Amino acid sequence: MIIQMAGVAGDSIVDGPGIRTAYFCQGCPHHCEGCHNPETWDFAGGTAVDTAELADIARRNPLCRGVTFSGGEPFAQPEGFAELADLLKQEGYEIASYTGYTFEHLRDSGTPAQKELLRRLDVLIDGPFVLAQRSLDLVFRGSANQRIIDVPRSLATGEVVPAPKRWQGEY
Repeated sequence: MIIQMAGVAGDSIVDGPGIRTAYFCQGCPHHCEGCHNPETWDFAGGTAVDTAELADIARRNPLCRGVTFSGGEPFAQPEGFAELADLLKQEGYEIASYTGYTFEHLRDSGTPAQKELLRRLDVLIDGPFVLAQRSLDLVFRGSANQRIIDVPRSLATGEVVPAPKRWQGEY
């Protein structure tokens, strides 16, 4: 399956704990004021890349055991990112995603494809970037309204459960 991509960072240490592969998709409907990736907003931009090729990028780095979907808005291309998550999860990669949507919106009102992508994630960093709540002291998020969520536990309990301590900057 093809995903419209803005780029890939093969050795990211800022998009989650450890050394990760960060996939930056092209296209975002949110247009948050102060966004650090406004070049990813245009759905017509970027490069079309096959999910198998994207999975190979993570596999080539023997130190990488986690991947992060970022943007743009990964939930604007949920089918492709769900397929990429499947390819990598079967090999033991931790799957995280940023989104401008809230967990509750995706769980309760998301499209069927968005709900499928949500179910494949280990961690979700949710909510739009809010410039007035920006802080450089936050770990793995840009504004204080954003949450770092343990997706499997949250779906199981029906309530938002924070991600493990290593995602909160605690070890």
